[in-house]
Amino acid sequence: MANFKPVQQILPPPAAHMVGDGFRVHNFFPSGYNMDLKRMSPFVMLDYASKVEFPPTKTPRGVGVHPHRGFETVTIAYHGKVSHHDSAGNSGTIAEGDVQWMTAASGVLHKEYHEKEFSEKGGMFQMVQLWVNLPAKDKMSTPKYQALTHDKMGKYLLPNNGGEVDIIAGQLHGAKGSASTFTPIEMYNARLKKGSTLEINLPTNYNTGILIIEGSAKINEDKIATADHFVLFENKGTSILVEALEDAKILVLSGEPINEPVFPYGPFVMNTREEIVQAFEDLNAGKFGVLED
Repeated sequence: MANFKPVQQILPPPAAHMVGDGFRVHNFFPSGYNMDLKRMSPFVMLDYASKVEFPPTKTPRGVGVHPHRGFETVTIAYHGKVSHHDSAGNSGTIAEGDVQWMTAASGVLHKEYHEKEFSEKGGMFQMVQLWVNLPAKDKMSTPKYQALTHDKMGKYLLPNNGGEVDIIAGQLHGAKGSASTFTPIEMYNARLKKGSTLEINLPTNYNTGILIIEGSAKINEDKIATADHFVLFENKGTSILVEALEDAKILVLSGEPINEPVFPYGPFVMNTREEIVQAFEDLNAGKFGVLED
């Protein structure tokens, strides 16, 4: 008998709110269900921009220049295109299946907005943004940027043409992800055809959740999760079995917890209040660089 990770809860999407004028998001954690900041560590925030159609505009929607320190932002595209610029000199655009992984670390200014051509045409938009915490020893490391394109990711092909899994980080059944991470993280984008099953094996202590992006799935043979719902697992067992009840897309998030104090404030995630104060002082002193809005 499989040693399943028990499902703790299946969470419906919290009420949506706008981030800037371009991202209509459901915050599953930390605010959506009052999870503390360690419940899904190393992930400290999950904003899910569920499917919404944006009308054409000449002025790209998005989020203007803002600072970050002490963590990483990971944006995953399902529909639409997003462009990124930061004060470390990095820029890029992601489309369906791509991921941008920005390590703010010691501090950057950045902005994210709908890509120009997508803005002018309008269309369906669907994204995930995660904040991934950094260990104290790495919080003040040099910022970096990883452009993870769909075609360069490790792939796991399900038997009998049952679907495909993109390995963003970690590894699955021998296929390895392309992201470089500071702590052990497993992150997969799976596209499953109706009736196919995917088995995932993870360490018992890893904090784990699955976001159903499209379709519906049976989890561990007895729990049903539908589109836009988040499946939170207990820290027991090692195996998860996902059966697609219809064609489905799912995002798997799992990682080794960072067992350190977490002190977030606004756009910063640090370990102490003193470090937050220092972040604001450094920002005001221009140490995060320059970026035009």
